[in-house]
Amino acid sequence: MINIMVKGFEERLGEILIKKKLLKGDLLKEALSLGKRKGVRLSKVVVDMGIINEKDLTALVSREFDIPLLDLSRYKINPEILALIPKDFSLQHEILPISKMGNVLTVAMSNTLDVFALDDIRSLTGFVISPVMSSSGSVREAVKNAYEPQEAGMEKIAKEIEEAQASLLSKVTGDRDVDVEELVHLIKETPLIKITNALLAEGANVRASDILIEPQESSLRVRYRVDGILHEAKSPPKSMHLAIVSRIKIMSSLNIAERRRPQDGRFKVKMLEREVDFRVSIVPSTFGEKVAIRILDKSQATLDLEKLGLEREPLSDLKKCAQRPYGMMLICGPAGSGKTTTLYSILKYVDTPQKNIITVEDPIEYELAGINQVSVRPEIGLTFALALRSILRQDPNVIMIGEIRDLDTCDIAIKAALTGHLVLSTLHTTSACGSIVRLVNMGVEPFLITSSLICVGAQRLVRRICPKCKEPYKISDAMKEGLRIKIPGEAIFYRGKGCAACRNSGYAGRVGLIEVLVINPQIRELINSKAKESLIFEAARSAGMRSLRENGLEKVLAGTTTIDEVVRVTTGE
Repeated sequence: MINIMVKGFEERLGEILIKKKLLKGDLLKEALSLGKRKGVRLSKVVVDMGIINEKDLTALVSREFDIPLLDLSRYKINPEILALIPKDFSLQHEILPISKMGNVLTVAMSNTLDVFALDDIRSLTGFVISPVMSSSGSVREAVKNAYEPQEAGMEKIAKEIEEAQASLLSKVTGDRDVDVEELVHLIKETPLIKITNALLAEGANVRASDILIEPQESSLRVRYRVDGILHEAKSPPKSMHLAIVSRIKIMSSLNIAERRRPQDGRFKVKMLEREVDFRVSIVPSTFGEKVAIRILDKSQATLDLEKLGLEREPLSDLKKCAQRPYGMMLICGPAGSGKTTTLYSILKYVDTPQKNIITVEDPIEYELAGINQVSVRPEIGLTFALALRSILRQDPNVIMIGEIRDLDTCDIAIKAALTGHLVLSTLHTTSACGSIVRLVNMGVEPFLITSSLICVGAQRLVRRICPKCKEPYKISDAMKEGLRIKIPGEAIFYRGKGCAACRNSGYAGRVGLIEVLVINPQIRELINSKAKESLIFEAARSAGMRSLRENGLEKVLAGTTTIDEVVRVTTGE
């Protein structure tokens, strides 16, 4: 049935039906009255009354309104295209994504003039939408047929394997060592390739940052980290664990026979016209090898300081420090807090043809045009320290070190900062002030820290409220007191109710929080006297530094995130 939400459409459709001698005036009035009583459109009433069938009605409307008509029965839709729009959303609006060229997504709709649905699709996918017309029944049937295999995905493939490969699976139960030749034969089987590809594709489609494949005593657990939160997914049978891990090892050019030592690798896959990097870490655990796969989707990366969502004051501090000719800037935080993205954004900010910029990374996450990048290779002796010593002979203006892990690397980085280079790096600490204490504990002399360090940023990522289901709400006085921060009485707070667009989580995407400690004379004195972290923090606050929680509260008041998110990733002072 057709359902076009424009003023006067019912009347225009009635006129067309009369013009085509399919309806008379009295019958039209009866149909309109019946539709009003039942709460349905005229298009459905005339089909139910047998005046015209749905296919002919769709063709008629297509001609009269000059809208392209498409027969969906002839289309086999790419699963990666389907993943752009959730099934519930497709059924609700009677739409189906069918193809993508560049930034234009073509969707079949029963209601191509529904501007609200078109806006929702545009917002959900980020693409320019090109609608074509199909009947309501055709769209709903196509949605059912297209999405059913995706929903069944893992479960269906696992069942197929269990039924068709029962004898083969008995060889990989994990209770005994399997011959390498058996594994090589097994990982070439089509069902195994399907199930491994399904795991990877699903991770990329839900915009996960990590995939965890974890063997339990009698089961296999698969989890995806989406916007920083782990979600369990449908898992293949435990009997497939060894074969799946071996398949991933082959893709990562790792040793499938080695199951007692940790291994690291990476591979690239092209998905939906975009290149996705997968970084693989495999470690032996009690019930078998655990696999952690980091997904680096370059198309989703935002390497622009202005677009990271940082607050105005810390962003200004970072920019000022990045313009300094020499010194060391550190970005700290736990794994997955966006440190490397911030460093890349700073590099892009300072990059000019007049500057020689070199990075030393393990591994190189994003390839940056115009910037020289070196990947460390410990297996051949190319460590951070050795690479740094070598690149200092390359006359760099700016050096980025992926991570300061030991005193040797830190010592070279500080000396580079003291001899006229701008040095950027990361450190695994929880706060900006704590980074200074960490450097002292590593064995760095305080006078070297004060002479080289320009600033330290501590970073976290919080989830954004889904714009589709955003709603205001009130918080309790107890929560306000617990935050220990002044909150304006008239402040309005928001949260996500949960919808198909955000998969009922209430959140969509993440944004950065950062506190920036700029080293001033007072803080230098405290560092030289080996003062406690709390004293450095107090001095920094007096100088104007805003804490992570305060920056988070600004985003709460702006309606970007929720109080729960800010409390989850920050600590109270």
